[in-house]
Amino acid sequence: MKLIFAGTPAFSATILEAIIASGHRVALVLTQPDRPTGRGMTLRASPVKALALASGIEIFQPQTLRDTVAQERVRAVGADVMIVAAYGLILPQAVLDLPHFGCINVHASLLPRWRGAAPIQRAILAGDEQTGVCIMQMEAGLDTGPVLLSETLPIAPHDTAATLHDSLSVVGARLIMKALEALPLPSCPQPETGATYANKIEKSEASLDWGLSASQLERQIRAFNPFPGATFSLNGHAHKAWQSEVLNVSGSPPGTVLTADKRGITVACGERALRLTELQRAGGKRLSAAQFLAGAPMLPGMSLDLLT
Repeated sequence: MKLIFAGTPAFSATILEAIIASGHRVALVLTQPDRPTGRGMTLRASPVKALALASGIEIFQPQTLRDTVAQERVRAVGADVMIVAAYGLILPQAVLDLPHFGCINVHASLLPRWRGAAPIQRAILAGDEQTGVCIMQMEAGLDTGPVLLSETLPIAPHDTAATLHDSLSVVGARLIMKALEALPLPSCPQPETGATYANKIEKSEASLDWGLSASQLERQIRAFNPFPGATFSLNGHAHKAWQSEVLNVSGSPPGTVLTADKRGITVACGERALRLTELQRAGGKRLSAAQFLAGAPMLPGMSLDLLT
């Protein structure tokens, strides 16, 4: 088949790589414009653009697909189908109607739960026991189109956004290949009951509020690994927590350090306690609790604060 692929981050690149390897002809790749990143704010290509360049595929990076010039560029391809995976731009109806089989989205949740930008992180934050991937026929609404294929994946107790992302991208690559081999596919409209929205993750959400339960904070640490990283304040300085475990300990004011040894730094929470086992100082590397304490000893009774 003659395809257009639209995507931007690493999740999308995994899927594009599988499509390229399958022998389908990817005539055009759409990806977001290069963004400034890092301390030097250097323009950097997206993972999808890097893969397309290495594969010799034509690239198109419009700021929007709402103008007629961009739409004509897509129309000129004469694609059988457009595959969309975490692209990041809205596709207007004029674009959705261009390919013969329309536009098909690879979405990392079990729709209608977690429509939107951050389904992986929101599923972990909510304590969901499972998630999955849906192959969806796109329409004008936000992730509201009928589902063509789906596959469920359990969320393991120690899954982070990074590990779950990698697992779901493999499932997504497999499902989209299955879909391409079987088009046109019967579709199943999404029920409106159970619909939830996965808003974009903001850095302002990352601060650990010790008044919450240890279970909530443990999920927050996993959901914000690797971005933006769960944060807390110690002696007025920002730190990040990367791994933790819940302990059945209670009775002290939230934020109080209960123990600090090579096993971890145990902190009282609104309900039970949280042992931090991997941490990072501002500008430093990720460290085990033992390594962290070797450079910054902590004593029981110290207080960790909400980073504001």
